[in-house]
Amino acid sequence: MVEWHPLTRFPCYVSSLSNMKLVSQCVAQLYAYIMDLGGLARKTTCVGHSLGAHICGMMSNHLHVKQYKIVGLDPARPLVQRFGDRQFKLSREDAYQVVVVHTNAGILGESGLIGHVDFCVNGGKVQPGCHGHPIRRSRCSHFQSACYFAQAIRDNRQFHGQPCSSSCPKKFSWGSEPGKLVAMGPDIPITARGQYCINIEHNNDCSVN
Repeated sequence: MVEWHPLTRFPCYVSSLSNMKLVSQCVAQLYAYIMDLGGLARKTTCVGHSLGAHICGMMSNHLHVKQYKIVGLDPARPLVQRFGDRQFKLSREDAYQVVVVHTNAGILGESGLIGHVDFCVNGGKVQPGCHGHPIRRSRCSHFQSACYFAQAIRDNRQFHGQPCSSSCPKKFSWGSEPGKLVAMGPDIPITARGQYCINIEHNNDCSVN
């Protein structure tokens, strides 16, 4: 785990953006050191939430060998999606497999399908159990991506995604497409491609509202 909280203190979001380059360079050095010591790229995954997802992508600017897998948990949208070029945000080119989990797409999270595999959870925009003011609902939904992925690992939960069309359609309104179900979690097949829609019931243990 990379602790860069001192460089991301609220409400200085713009400062957080400017610090991403330094953090990505430092984490890339750590990654390269682990590989030099005999670490296996196939068993090493960079998992990042919000701006952290883009940092996982930016690491590729400082590595000579492509990462095997990146998991971006609701990659941050504000200022990044519109103004950030490819070197400063997560993209498919940053690893052999880039997996993205959308829980607040179009608000705090990126709205586009930017991974090899994109999971739209509960429609990808507002999550169950997130209530109150729109800002509070968005913040809660944004953090649920990390919670869902942690559940998949910790509890070995099988959240199966159904192949679906369009970018993060409304909950229960997506048109399913032919293809195998793919389980969201640490063991996504490296050959998996496309967009998958998942319904996940609210879990009180996973609430940040």
